[in-house]
Amino acid sequence: MPSIFTPEQQLAYERDGYVLVRSLFDQEEIAILRRAIETDPQLHASLYDRRDSSGKSTRMATWNHPGESVYGLAARSHRVVDTMESMLGGEVYHYHSKLTAKEPLEGGAWEWHQDYGYWYHNGCVFPYMASVMLALDKTTRENGCLQVIRGSHHAGRVEHGVLPGEQVGADPRRVDEMLKTLELVYCEMEPGDGLFFHSNVMHRSDQNRSPNRRWTVLFCYNAARNNPYREHHHPQYTPLSKVNDDAIKIAGVRYSEDSEDYFRKNFSNPPELKKTMSPT
Repeated sequence: MPSIFTPEQQLAYERDGYVLVRSLFDQEEIAILRRAIETDPQLHASLYDRRDSSGKSTRMATWNHPGESVYGLAARSHRVVDTMESMLGGEVYHYHSKLTAKEPLEGGAWEWHQDYGYWYHNGCVFPYMASVMLALDKTTRENGCLQVIRGSHHAGRVEHGVLPGEQVGADPRRVDEMLKTLELVYCEMEPGDGLFFHSNVMHRSDQNRSPNRRWTVLFCYNAARNNPYREHHHPQYTPLSKVNDDAIKIAGVRYSEDSEDYFRKNFSNPPELKKTMSPT
């Protein structure tokens, strides 16, 4: 099946590094996904926290292989995978997925970073990688929607280091210079909207200062031709079996496989990144 992008959206992706697709999944599908993620006992047992510099945390769960859960079916759907293959110029595989949950009035911020700032250290030689963020809730400035720097992927990979708190982030001086000339965009989304973005797009999110939670799930992909040269905590090339776009509605609420190793039990920053970045 072809990419869901129009020619104009494909040009926007190449120019800006991201495309926001409204109603990527409809409300029936989102209701199924939300219920599964809210009630999956294995997922909730695997949740971990990533704290920002003030001590507030984003709750997360991470899984490497999509499997037969409804969120695995979403990650394997033609509308997502075929679009990713168009974006990245060939066959892709599922690199990992994750839930990012910012709870009301408590959810932490996420510092400026590029995904390839992390994934480079996993043995991926080229930035032939991208993600789609799917909104399970309404995401706004107040509850910590994703922010992107338009066109920042053209800068290439920026050095990353461990920042105060428990996060790895981009060199603050580089980010400051980008913000002098490039546009900061708040990607506010309705449930079901999907934000496709390049692995070198600089992005962050604020704390959730609202009474409304902000849950999103991200599906991340790597080009098959960009197979990591070393084993790491995310998988090397694994063929991806696509499913029809009606798979979620057919499956209904379906949890992750009953396997102890489906979810990652712990998650560490790249071991090479130990030095705290200085804002100068």
